[in-house]
Formats: sequence, structure tokens, C-alpha cells
Amino acid sequence: VPPDDITPLFGPNVSDGSVDMFIIGLQEVNSMINKRLKDVLFSDQWSERCMDTLSPFGYVLVASQRMQGVLLLVFSKFCHLPFLRGVQTQSTRTGLGGYWGNKGGVSARMTMFGHPVCFLNCHLPAHMRNLEQRMEDFESILQQQQFEGGLATGVLDHDVVFWFGDLNFRIEDYDIHVVKCAIDSNKLPLLLERDQLNMAKNTESILEGFLEGSLKFPPTYKFDVGTHTYDTSAKKRKPAWTDRILWRLRRTGSPVPTHNAALQRGLTSWLGGATKVTQHVYRSHMGFTISDHKPVSATFSLHFPFKVEVPLVELQVNKDWSRVSDATVRFTVASTYQRSSWDWVAIYKVGFRHHKDYQAYIWVKGEHTTQVTFSEEDLPRDDCEYMLGYYSNNMNSIVGLSTSIQIKIPIHSPTSRRSDSSDVSSEDDSTLVLLVPCSRSPSPKNGKHHHRHRRSRSPAVPALSSNPLPSLQGLSLHPRCKEGQSHSRSPCSVAKKERLVSPDTVQSPTISPLSPRSPVSPGGGVTAPEALIAAIIGEHRPAQVSPTGVKQIGKAGETDNA
Repeated sequence: VPPDDITPLFGPNVSDGSVDMFIIGLQEVNSMINKRLKDVLFSDQWSERCMDTLSPFGYVLVASQRMQGVLLLVFSKFCHLPFLRGVQTQSTRTGLGGYWGNKGGVSARMTMFGHPVCFLNCHLPAHMRNLEQRMEDFESILQQQQFEGGLATGVLDHDVVFWFGDLNFRIEDYDIHVVKCAIDSNKLPLLLERDQLNMAKNTESILEGFLEGSLKFPPTYKFDVGTHTYDTSAKKRKPAWTDRILWRLRRTGSPVPTHNAALQRGLTSWLGGATKVTQHVYRSHMGFTISDHKPVSATFSLHFPFKVEVPLVELQVNKDWSRVSDATVRFTVASTYQRSSWDWVAIYKVGFRHHKDYQAYIWVKGEHTTQVTFSEEDLPRDDCEYMLGYYSNNMNSIVGLSTSIQIKIPIHSPTSRRSDSSDVSSEDDSTLVLLVPCSRSPSPKNGKHHHRHRRSRSPAVPALSSNPLPSLQGLSLHPRCKEGQSHSRSPCSVAKKERLVSPDTVQSPTISPLSPRSPVSPGGGVTAPEALIAAIIGEHRPAQVSPTGVKQIGKAGETDNA
């Protein structure tokens, strides 16, 4: 279970906004069957705690990927969202010969201000004797993880790769007494000479180009849980630096581009520019005692030779919405942007948690559409600041944001609301549907002309009560709708009720429901037995864990901090 306060993991500057991105890697998530099923039905505690901690400071969840015991979360300041494009995630199992997800890697890649960047969180095999297996698993992860579109199809094709997690490399030769004495006397360089990862970088070609900052903190494994004491159990595991953060810059090729696809990057190299990574901090957080590992974090600055800083979609709105006629959003689309009929514009509260955490949305239909209008019943009534976001289905990200606005529409008469019971679900007979109290359907009633919806939470992250085991009184079964019955598309679910399993998982079982993914076509569903099977093999959403890798990405400007 995460501690009440995880703020120290994010450094002293989390509240001042000087950090641009936070990337969190977790391993050894509790993956027992009952926990996995609960995390499929509801949001896991670690994701919730991270969002609760970071969203008040303006950070939004960009990507999330869970594979059984391994979880990756990517957060960014909301102002950078239009420049984080083409978000994709992958996972690779290596446990039990590739059939089990207790070991392996999860990744998230995106084009960051015009440059492809990849974050890879791994949990490699344990034990001193398994060095060769660790290298084979890492190579397998790199080979199997392939992304669609663009120049960077493989992990190592990205301009920058951050590789981190419980890599499980050990200290060779010295016995436990020598290792502990070296730690007590602060003779860490003596141990670093026999660190398996440091030695492997000189002999293993797969590690060529990977860099790591100086390890000036004692080994972060293995401690008695709840203490600062190294292992006193009968096994007496040797202390080791199992938890690491490394990075790698893409090797530049010929200074003269040989084909059009590499023109921009080739010219950049030819003109003498290159992406640079500078590490400022590399530390452990010894105060945390919830795990037998100590968390590790690093702070980086990224310097790009050029930056794409023009959004693909620019939104124009009135700053004050005092009349219903003000609720019109006009937008212009870049000529290079490929629109989709699944794109949508949403109203967000300032401080929203992720792209599905909208107050209301409306579909953008038609290639030549240049504006959308929200109806009065969809407008939020809370007295706070809002902003508009344009979500791209093709790029799995928000590609346009407005400035902040005020919405103060006077209420002339009570707005009639449709009850949940009036909506007929299109679920399979065996599909469980979570009925969220006081929540409208994400799709309009059949026969209505408008396509918009007001929500206070994401369908992928149902609101959790203070009770850690929410009641199942809101679960119900709904009959399958008759064949041929029309359906309304929603950016968050295929049914008119909030699903226990996000429809995103129907599209790709390796994508977490928190990941920015496109809506699926109406009629797709995940039955309760399928959800149980997925929970067992680890293909849905994150759960509880001890943090072992946290990376920060700091202030943008001409230099982008990481």
C-alpha cells in the first residue's frame, strides 16, 4: 500500500512547477488474483496516489502501462500536452519463458517537441547466478517492443531512451560481510568495481551507449521491510544496487540524409545539432521503509537542437462564458494534421488528472468542421477555472489546449436530467456494468441529435470512496441490445453505462485503461470471465507496489529538463 505522503519522491521542486515531467516506474506490484481483479474493476492505489499528489500542481497523466507486477506512469505539465504526440505503450513478458508478467518490461514512447523519446521500465531476473539471463531478457524486450509509424519503430531508434527499474544486477566476488563493511566505511568505489552492470557495459554489445550517473548512495537492496537494516533473514541476501536509472542517446548516422524520412533528423545532425542529456541528481530515498528496496530517483535536463512548439490544433474561445451562446469553440487545424471522426473537444477543470477526466465533451465531426457548441445542460456549474482540450484519436493525445476560461451560466430553470435507468445498455448478457451514482450516460439517448456528455471523472478511473473495498451494490447485468440497433459513440466507453473494464482494453490487451487510447467501435465488450482471466495473467490496470524508479523531467525553455 502506498504511504500517505509520496511527495518526497518527486523532489523539493514539485510544487513550484520547475519540473516539466515525472516518470514513475514501479515493480513487484501485488499481483495476487484477488488484487488483480479488484484493480481491473477499480483504479489502483498507486496510480490514484500519484495523480492526487501531482494534479494539484498542474501535472497530467500522459501514459500508463501495467503488466502484472510492473507499472509505468508518465506525467507532464498540462501546458506541454500539445507537444507530446504519438503516445504508444508496449509490454513484454519474460517470466516463465515469456508467459508470465512477473518479469519483463513496459514502455511508453512519444514524440516530445518533435523528438522521439522512450521510457522503458524493467524488472529483470533475480539472483547472482542469472546475469546471463538478465542480458537475454533485456535483449528480448528490446527486440519484441515495436511501435507503429514514424522513424522510431524500435526502442533504440528513439533519440533518447531512459531505461530504469529493478534490474537486479548484483555485486560479485565479495561476501556479505565485506560488502557491509565497505558500506559502513563508505568505500563504495570498491563495490562498484564488482557491480555486474558496470562490468557488463564493457562486454555486452546490447548495453553499448547506455550511460549512468555516479552511484554515490549505498546499495538499495535488500532491507528488512519496515527498517533501515540490511537483510537479517536466514537467506541473508547481499546488498546490491539493483534499482538503477540509465539513458542512451541515439547514434547519429551519416551527416547527409540518404532518404526523405530521415531528412529533418539528418539535416539536424549535419548542421551540428544534437540532443543532449544532463543528469543533475541521482539519489536514493532511504526514508521509505514500505519495501525491501529503497526508491531511486534522478533529475535530468534535455536540450533539443530544435523544438516543435506550434500546436496542431489552435482553439479560440471566449474567456468568460456568461451566456449559452458563449459556449462555442472555434479551432484551426494545421495542414499536416490528419483528422479523425473520433476526435473530440472536452471541457476540463484546471488541475485535471488525465485526458478522460473531463467535465463534458463533444465530437468533432466532418473534415471541414471549424467549430463546436456545447449545450446548456452540458456546461459545468462549479465556480472554478476551466480550459478546452482537443483530443486526437490518431495520436492518442491532446493536441490543442485553450487558455483558462470562466464558466458562469445563470440557471433560469431546473435542467431536466435523464436518469440512469432510462438508458438501455448495449452490453453482453454476462458483462458487468458499474453504475456510478449521480453520473450521466457517456452517450446520448437514441434519437437525440447532440453528441456530448458531462462527467466529473474518467470512465477509466472511477471515483473511489474512502472505503478501500467499494460496495458491489452498483453492479448489474444488462441484456445485449438487439442486432441492428443504433449506437452512439463515446470517447470513453462503448456502452451507455460506465464499464468495469475500460473499452480501451478491447482494442489492445497490453494497453492500460489509463493510457491515452482511441475509443473502440460500438458493440465491443469484455465479459466478466474475460476480465478475470486478464486479471490473472496481468493485462489490465496497475495495483500496489513499492516504488523503485522515479525519473523527473524539469523546466522547458530552450533546454527541456527531465
